[in-house]
Amino acid sequence: MTTAQKQASIREQISKEEWETRVDLAAAYRLVAHYGWDDLIFTHLSARVPGPEHHFLINPYGMMFEEITASSLVKINLAGEIVLPSPYFINPAGFTIHSAVHAAREDALCVIHLHTDYGIAVSAQAEGLLPISQQALFALSSLAYHNYEGLALNEAEKSRLVSDLGNNNSMILRNHGLLTMGKTAAEAFLSMYMLERACHIQILSQAGGGSLLPIAEPILSSVAGQLGAVTVGQGAQLTWPGLLRKLDRMDSSFRE
Repeated sequence: MTTAQKQASIREQISKEEWETRVDLAAAYRLVAHYGWDDLIFTHLSARVPGPEHHFLINPYGMMFEEITASSLVKINLAGEIVLPSPYFINPAGFTIHSAVHAAREDALCVIHLHTDYGIAVSAQAEGLLPISQQALFALSSLAYHNYEGLALNEAEKSRLVSDLGNNNSMILRNHGLLTMGKTAAEAFLSMYMLERACHIQILSQAGGGSLLPIAEPILSSVAGQLGAVTVGQGAQLTWPGLLRKLDRMDSSFRE
């Protein structure tokens, strides 16, 4: 079966809204690979399918992130069971963290979990993310922490992770990695970009060996109200079309 035939077959079975969600999620996978944040075939990005069913899209296990397309994404339920026939399979254990967040937060329509070098490095530091850069302020405005409990296979951990996340949109998983969520793939990706960049800057600053200069507390307290002004209240909506154009110039096959 050709790629075009597989694409047509999937598109014939789903709504226009689901196809758009697939394209955006596939784009997010490609962007993660482009920025070097992937970990071979490990870690996951998931998105809720529009509609009343609690169905989700996730990567076919074994496929590299730069290979993922809209039609190759696998549709599953909250239990990690495939609900739309697919030639691919998934890693149900890899959906453990995602399912907890999706189930607890109606606004968590896209969840990104990564094992980036700089993210893990900061997650292993007792003080976590430091307020030493403007980029860090964006992440710190909605950031939670969750202590490491071993491989994410324990169902009992879900409630503790959700409790730690609270109403925040970003989380540092201690000794593990980073997690962000949003109402769209664009929102979740922009939050991850800000969080990962803040971690990167922190590690580079610490590597310099000098004393670090934290941002003053009064400024920290005022940042939340300033974020909307900086992005005209629509940071993800402004950046996402440009990121899609970047992908189209490099390789538009994510849309297949």
